Amino acid sequence: MSDQNSQPNPPRKKINPTPPGGMQGWMVATLILAIMGLLFFNSKSALPTVPYKTFEDMVKNQEVESLSIVKGKKLVEISLNQKGLSNPAYKNNLGNAKFTKGPHLEMNIVSDDSFMNSFDNLKKESDLPEDYKSNLYPNSVERSDYMQIFMSLFPWLFLFGLMYFLMSRMSGGGPGGAIFNIGKSKAALFDADNRVKVTFADVAGLDEAKEELTEIVEFLKKPTKYTELGGKIPKGALLVGPPGTGKTLMAKAVAGEASVPFFSLSGSDFVEMFVGVGAARVRDLFKQAKEKAPCIIFIDEIDAVGRSRGKGAMPGGNDERENTLNSLLVEMDGFGSDTGIIILAATNRPDVLDAALLRPGRFDRQISVDVPDINGREAIFKVHLKPIKASSEVDAKKLAAQTPGFAGAEIANVCNEAALLAARRGKKEVEMKDFQDAIDREIGGLEKRNKLISPEEKEIVAFHEAGHAITGWFLEHANPLVKVSIVPRGVAALGYAQYLPKEQYLYRTEQLFDEMCMALGGRAAEEVVFGKISTGALSDLEKITKMAYSMVTIYGMNDKLGHISYYDSKGQSEYSFSKPYSESTAKLIDEEVKKLIDHAYETTKALLIEKRQELDALAKALLDREIIYQHDLVEIIGERPFDKPTVYQEFLDKKEEA
Repeated sequence: MSDQNSQPNPPRKKINPTPPGGMQGWMVATLILAIMGLLFFNSKSALPTVPYKTFEDMVKNQEVESLSIVKGKKLVEISLNQKGLSNPAYKNNLGNAKFTKGPHLEMNIVSDDSFMNSFDNLKKESDLPEDYKSNLYPNSVERSDYMQIFMSLFPWLFLFGLMYFLMSRMSGGGPGGAIFNIGKSKAALFDADNRVKVTFADVAGLDEAKEELTEIVEFLKKPTKYTELGGKIPKGALLVGPPGTGKTLMAKAVAGEASVPFFSLSGSDFVEMFVGVGAARVRDLFKQAKEKAPCIIFIDEIDAVGRSRGKGAMPGGNDERENTLNSLLVEMDGFGSDTGIIILAATNRPDVLDAALLRPGRFDRQISVDVPDINGREAIFKVHLKPIKASSEVDAKKLAAQTPGFAGAEIANVCNEAALLAARRGKKEVEMKDFQDAIDREIGGLEKRNKLISPEEKEIVAFHEAGHAITGWFLEHANPLVKVSIVPRGVAALGYAQYLPKEQYLYRTEQLFDEMCMALGGRAAEEVVFGKISTGALSDLEKITKMAYSMVTIYGMNDKLGHISYYDSKGQSEYSFSKPYSESTAKLIDEEVKKLIDHAYETTKALLIEKRQELDALAKALLDREIIYQHDLVEIIGERPFDKPTVYQEFLDKKEEA
């Protein structure tokens, strides 16, 4: 790839998001000054001081519990008993000290010896019990000024520490990102020191999207090629597609191919509880990008911040998301096309984005990253099969044919699940059976062979799934079967049928009608065979109901209603909270939908009655094998009675010719 041949850009000086000596330094300095001030004001002892006369009264009234002489301090610490603590005469002296364990008071003395002489005389002159006198013998203790100061300052230190911790964590950056850095961009930077190693060779199945983005890569590598001719490269490209199709991977591949700095962040990174933070982060992001130009800014899930303004906002309120979007619009329109900054964004909700964001000059291009077709799936399988120790029988073409509608992320998960299943079974290589089981698990969920199912229920499931298969096989416009299984999977799935849809974008009325008949094949088979119906057709009924209403109200495929659509594809309708038709029209819609579904059901029943022999044969084979593929269906009921081969057959025929 061109990424390997081009010389990487020289290392650039990294941007320090927090300037040295910033607000964090001021916070630490303020904390130190506060501690020094408290040390100065608390240099003295915190215990209340009493005169010797009061001390004599305490001893004579037997209110002293113990005494301690502080060495070298000329102090005596007095601990009162319960009687002394409850004496109202000492209320002013004690204060809050009465709620603490002693010592409660202190007394200044001339020296330790003079105090002992005076105290001995006091005990002799006083008429006190002998045991009380013996308990009052003073102890000698040492007190550190630092310990007293620390104990008095501990609540303040704890308070300041808690405030600092909360303010530093408020921005989500831990101790290194204080609240004053909350307006800094959270974008992850990949530059020459930390390069993106993903290239276009790692992205398969997205050839059209690659072609669109190649021009952006060429501009970042050789901008003069375009500017000399007076052309202007698009400022932004919006990657649109369903989840898991590779939008983020494609953006990384662009950065890897161009060998330029790559700022990656999510739309939710701009959202914060504080007013003005999102706009500040947008400005900081573009400031860093201009210093790193030429570069790429990639905003994933941009719909988190780029939704249409004015929708859902409270009257009179300050919508922080709108402020952030306004700032983003200004920044995208505020730099020239020659600055070398390319904006890439990804979303799976382009319908909710603001029109100002999508206009030319901001996001000039919308690149569709859709679910891959059968050829794209084959290419994706080949990429993900490289690191897997697969057996020679594993064929990427067959796997692609068995995974219609799969996105790239689902294919990657299938390959990983197949490797895990093979390892669990103690195999040396990953076989085709492991991949097929992984596909089944991705579609229907975890296999539950130990699920207790009665023979009667299993027979109902077999005929239900056989009804789907027979209907799809003998209806010209229905999607033909790829696989049908009656192995229980997931939460409530007792079986499933998998079909290969045609690679097309336009559907005619007869095609949609045949699809409805195929979905009703299970319910109709139950009634034809057993004369009763079950709850197993829930998902089928949901599907055909939505399809019927779409045909009548969206696509204008009904004779009575005519060529009318009540659907707002742009999502810009001002009457979104009310039906755009009258009650009489609503009644007519319901009647036409019911008539359409009833007609499809009767058509399906008639087909299954005609093909009852094939239905019984297929159900019996399902009860014996549990899983049947398309080639097995040919052996059981014969070739499909239509000249045109299925997409699956066409694909395998091309494979054999190659």
